[in-house]
Amino acid sequence: MQATVLILGARGRFGLAAARAFGAAGWRVLGHTRPGASQPAEAGIEWLGIDLRDTQALAAAAQGATVVVHALNPAYTNQAWREQVAPMTDAAIRLAHTLAATLMVPGNVYNFGAAMPAVLSEGTPQMAQTVKGRVRIAMEAQLQASGVRVVVIRAGNFFGAGRGTWFDAVNVKDLKKGWFTHAGSRELATAWAYLPDLARCFLAVAQQREQLRPFEVLHFAGHTLSAQQWLDALDPLARAQGWVKPGAHLKLRALPWPVIRIGAWFMPAWAALLELRYLWDTPHRLTNDKLTALIGPEPHTPLPLAARQALADLGLLASAPRRGRAPAMAG
Repeated sequence: MQATVLILGARGRFGLAAARAFGAAGWRVLGHTRPGASQPAEAGIEWLGIDLRDTQALAAAAQGATVVVHALNPAYTNQAWREQVAPMTDAAIRLAHTLAATLMVPGNVYNFGAAMPAVLSEGTPQMAQTVKGRVRIAMEAQLQASGVRVVVIRAGNFFGAGRGTWFDAVNVKDLKKGWFTHAGSRELATAWAYLPDLARCFLAVAQQREQLRPFEVLHFAGHTLSAQQWLDALDPLARAQGWVKPGAHLKLRALPWPVIRIGAWFMPAWAALLELRYLWDTPHRLTNDKLTALIGPEPHTPLPLAARQALADLGLLASAPRRGRAPAMAG
C-alpha cells in the first residue's frame, strides 16, 4: 500500500525539497498551502489549499497520511516568531493527532545559545538567551508534551533547493562580481545542511519511525564549513563562469556588522539578525551518532556537487545541470 505524507508549508524551500524526496521514493505527497496561494508546477504533488487552522477540513483532505512534515516558518522578525510559532505548532499537533500520524519537524541550533560547545549532541544543554532560541526551546517542549509521536531533526544553516536562505540572500549575492560574503572569520567552521540531503534524511527516518520513542530528537551532521572551505568549493565554479579573471580567485567580504547594528534600530529583521551574530563567532558542528544508528549512513552530497547544484537552483550558472536522481548515500 502506498504511504502518504502531508507536508505543511510545501511551497517553502525545505517543504518543497521534502516533497521531492518523498515523491521520488514512491510516497503519495500532499502539499499544504494557504488558501489562494500560488502552487508551483511540481509533478507528483497534490496541493491542498486549506486554512491550517481548519483541522477537520485539512485532516479530511489528508486522510491516510501517516507522516506530517511541519515545514512552516513565520517571517524572520522576533515579533513574528513570538506570535506565530506556538500557534503554528499547535495546529500541526492537532492535525497529526487527528490523523494519528507521526509529526516530523526540522530543528536548528538556536536552542543552545552563545555558550554552546564546539560539538553539539542531542544531550547538549539548551541555554539560549535570544528570542529565537527561547522560542525554539518552548516549541520543542510543546511538541514533547503533545501526546503525538514527534521526531525533531536538528540541522545547521540551510543551503540549496532555491531561494530564501542565508546562502542566497547573503553569501552568494555578489558572486557574479567575484565576492563571497560571510558573517564570520575565514577559518571558523559552523554547521550547514544541504536541503536535498536533509530532505532525504527525513524520508529515511520516516521509514524507520516505528523504532523511535514517542518523542525523539536526532542530529543531522551535514557539512561543517568555514568561509575558506566555501571559497575553495566555489572558486572553480566562479572561474568557469568568468566571474573572476583567469588566475584570480574569489574574494572574501565580511558582513558589515556595524551597519547592521545601526540599522537594527529601524529594521526588525536586522535586529533579529544581530541577536544571532554569535552563531558566526562560535565554532560548532552536530554529531549524528543516533541518526546513523537508526538509518545507516547519512545522506551526504560532496560539497563541490552540492555547491554547484545550489548555484544552479538559483539560476546563477550559465549552463545549469538538469536536476536528476539524487546521489547515493555516503558516510
